[in-house]
Amino acid sequence: MQEKKAFAVNGYIGLVVMIVLLIGSLSLFYQGFSIGTGTEEVKVGLVLLGVLLLIIAGLFISSLMIVAPNTSKVLTFFGNYIGTIREPGLFMTVPLTNKSTVSLKVNNFNSVKMKVNDLDGNPIEIAAVVVYRVVDTAKALFEVDYYTNFIEIQSETAIRHVATKYSYDGDDDEVSLRGNVSEISEELATELQERLSVAGVEVLEARLTHLAYSTEIASAMLQRQQAKSILKARQLIVEGAVDITQSAIERLTLNQELTLTTEQRVKLVNNLLVAIVSEKGVQPTISADQATD
Repeated sequence: MQEKKAFAVNGYIGLVVMIVLLIGSLSLFYQGFSIGTGTEEVKVGLVLLGVLLLIIAGLFISSLMIVAPNTSKVLTFFGNYIGTIREPGLFMTVPLTNKSTVSLKVNNFNSVKMKVNDLDGNPIEIAAVVVYRVVDTAKALFEVDYYTNFIEIQSETAIRHVATKYSYDGDDDEVSLRGNVSEISEELATELQERLSVAGVEVLEARLTHLAYSTEIASAMLQRQQAKSILKARQLIVEGAVDITQSAIERLTLNQELTLTTEQRVKLVNNLLVAIVSEKGVQPTISADQATD
């Protein structure tokens, strides 16, 4: 079912017509029940005409409605959907219609913290916020049962599904929940749009608000992250030390007055690497043989 525009005219015109009908109906009642000249048939006719005008005025009253800004009125006539009014103001539409209000404002849903397993099977806690608005009022009311509950359930389902597709903390070239928040949020928004389009809802944004290891493994995973960080730092230090040592050897060999044997080169490389890689300050030492000389 698709949304369509309902028939409606300016409500102030209907309000004026309704007031005129009420005044006319009261005037006819007064003439019909007043004591004066005239036959009984005329008085009865005036009263009946007054009743008819009163019924018509009642129909006009039932056709009037007020639409607030950023809201809509979905009209059904004896169970049949006849259209939606989105413009704010006072309107007059088909009498005896049921008028359901649907908000067109931007809304958000903040999910609870859910415990799920990531791609590696590690239990994690995850939560997200979903920003949405209704773009098709007919689908929102008639295609799903309580579209707000539908949004909440489908949002939590999509969050769980996306969380199980990726690791919490992967390698550098691997998409992970912690390292690629923007990509994960975009995928979550896309999946949510596919799920919620049946309810006439447009997903404006979906973003993770909470992501952490579950309490039972948080300590172990923290040590793992620290170990990986230390390993990467050590690897960077060693690569830099090798480059510095290689540059030093090349510069020393350019001096023709200085010749180094293979054993001396090995000792030099060893000393330079130890001096650069060591976390503590290096203390110079003098061998016993050199001291004797």
